[in-house]
Amino acid sequence: MRKFLPAFLLLACSLPLVAQGAPPQGSADQPYAMEYYYKTQWGHQQEFLDLFLKYHYPLLQRIEKTGRMLSVKIETPANHMTEDARWDYRVTIVFKNSTAATTANPDEPALIQELWPDQADYHAHEQRRFEILLAHWDLPVSNITPK
Repeated sequence: MRKFLPAFLLLACSLPLVAQGAPPQGSADQPYAMEYYYKTQWGHQQEFLDLFLKYHYPLLQRIEKTGRMLSVKIETPANHMTEDARWDYRVTIVFKNSTAATTANPDEPALIQELWPDQADYHAHEQRRFEILLAHWDLPVSNITPK
């Protein structure tokens, strides 16, 4: 019995760790949601938003029209947070499936060229948008609301 006690305790303590992972999203042909968080340098929140709305949002809207994305939503928090938890903008995109969310869009370069024929201007503004970021992270999310 004494030989099994340490093994049993180790197993009992490790089970909660396995159970804490995020539940998987639906099957491969189901919608797949991603949240994109942006934290800007202080004083540059509006500049970032202006650049995002002019040089990235139209691309997201165009991709949504192709059916690769089902929806795009942009949000900002109503109140402030601690600096370590702060984010300024969250963009939630629901893709048609996990493949669309996790693979490069082969049509994107052509869409960018079509939307912004002056590529030097486009790239300069996109570079500026990322220069004023302090952090950016992507988070796949699963809807676990009971039916």
